[in-house]
Amino acid sequence: MSAKLSTQAMIARRARILDAARWCFLNFGFSKSSLGDIAQRAGISRTLLYRSFKDKEDLFMQVFDDWMLSRLPLALEVVQAPGSVRERLFAVCQRVLLEPWSEMEAAPMSSEFLEVCQGLSPEVAGRHRDCLLECLNRVFDDPEVALVFLLALEGQIEDRPRLDVLERRVRILVDRFTTHGA
Repeated sequence: MSAKLSTQAMIARRARILDAARWCFLNFGFSKSSLGDIAQRAGISRTLLYRSFKDKEDLFMQVFDDWMLSRLPLALEVVQAPGSVRERLFAVCQRVLLEPWSEMEAAPMSSEFLEVCQGLSPEVAGRHRDCLLECLNRVFDDPEVALVFLLALEGQIEDRPRLDVLERRVRILVDRFTTHGA
């Protein structure tokens, strides 16, 4: 009989699985990532992986949910931090867009990753968008401006730019929104 894991050990194992799965999905793609590959990378058995997640789609949605939604508390921290609107707005963009993009940019299957995220889990993507919009509302204190900024921000990744290009675009966007009355 195996010993029951502590809550902390279970959380750590789940994080290891999600990290391994994200790496596989970003590097091999959704269709070519097997649960066996993910289990091996996480250092667990396939059986244990099947006990933890219903199927590959469930695992993928939880990877996306964990990766993106875990960034939002960091964004809320910078929203409430001292600094100008420009500084706080750029810091939010760093946490929710530029930092994850830095990992995705180097991955060969990042475009597919984004497409599968939207297709498999529109509700998770919607939750992420709603939380980000709430952060932007707190920065701007104007829901309409926050929504327009979010729409403009989303448009910056359509052509899958390099990180340095995306960062320049975000800086321009932040400057425009914070210089002209926001």
